[in-house]
Amino acid sequence: MLPYLLVFGVAAAVAAMATPLIRRFSIRIGAIDKPSDRKVHPKPTPTLGGIAIFLAFVAALGVAYAIPTFRETVFRATLEPVGVLLAGLVILAVGAYDDLRPASVRTKVAGQVLAAGLMILTGIQLVFFYFPTQGVIVLGPDLGVPLTVLWILAMVNAVNLVDGLDGLAAGVVVIASAAFFTFTFASEQAIGAPPSAASLLSAIAAGAALGFLPHNFHPAKIFMGDSGSMLLGVILAGATISGVGKSAVAPADKELAALAIPVIVPLLVLAVPFIDVVFAIGRRMRRGRPVTHPDKEHIHHRLLEIGHSHREAVLLIYFWSAILAGAALAISFVDSQAAALALVLVALVLVALTLVPRMRRQNGRGSETGPDGEGKRPRGAAAVHPPNL
Repeated sequence: MLPYLLVFGVAAAVAAMATPLIRRFSIRIGAIDKPSDRKVHPKPTPTLGGIAIFLAFVAALGVAYAIPTFRETVFRATLEPVGVLLAGLVILAVGAYDDLRPASVRTKVAGQVLAAGLMILTGIQLVFFYFPTQGVIVLGPDLGVPLTVLWILAMVNAVNLVDGLDGLAAGVVVIASAAFFTFTFASEQAIGAPPSAASLLSAIAAGAALGFLPHNFHPAKIFMGDSGSMLLGVILAGATISGVGKSAVAPADKELAALAIPVIVPLLVLAVPFIDVVFAIGRRMRRGRPVTHPDKEHIHHRLLEIGHSHREAVLLIYFWSAILAGAALAISFVDSQAAALALVLVALVLVALTLVPRMRRQNGRGSETGPDGEGKRPRGAAAVHPPNL
């Protein structure tokens, strides 16, 4: 555990120290996100925070390579860390370009596919998949490659999409990375396996996001931008593929085996952004719009609309993410079906207690109108951040 803590600490420290420098650099070159009627922040805010996160990632990888345990079991045994580094560099460039001058959806997707290709070429690919009724299935290149690309694109855009409020994406990544690290590290300890790229990447992602968070929490001094959100998505994608798609061992024969499969863990840990992506795509298709068409109906937008302040909305999504991450870990390690079902029930009750009363009060007040005849925005929703997808 100590080597992981050291790498985590380095990533957090470098991100925390580099972010103010990147902020000054962004101001100097004019990389400023200006307010508009579709954005939340009330004043111009520097962007390009993803550069600080990337510097933290590189520094943490360097320290990990200097540690004999990681050098022998991770870096010399696999090219996965190098693949994520190369993919991160590509996605950082694409995201930084978009932060400076908005890029087209095709350009961003092309960059994401290129990053995915680099990861696949360095061995980051879904190889095995466990189906409860079929056992472990070996995925050939004709199936494993496209599934890997889809997984990476889904992870990158899930983190990118949730980056709609100050500190939201960074905090969710901290929770998700910490939970996935707990899962992979515990699995390694259970079977006596050496350190893995999955655990290492998860620790680095958690540290880099945590170090950046104090500068990004509301009111944000700097935004991570697409350069940061997509980079964190790439690191998480590398960690999850390494951790869930390369094991040929089926789960134990338990009553919860169908739910305990490792692939469910990252989906539950990142359930909030994934659910938001699914709802956004369904909503836009139902209305006959392109899936990339922006709207103001994401989960964080709805929380503002029903009366939550900016910080309340962010903390509430943190809370939901933590509950779901805990459920994922419980399902993976708890044998009792009753305990798992009880946890899910508690999670639903807690969500209802935090959301339903607000909705009732909002509906009771009805739609207020301003002097121009248009509806007034509720507290905390003076403007809406444009979706990143």
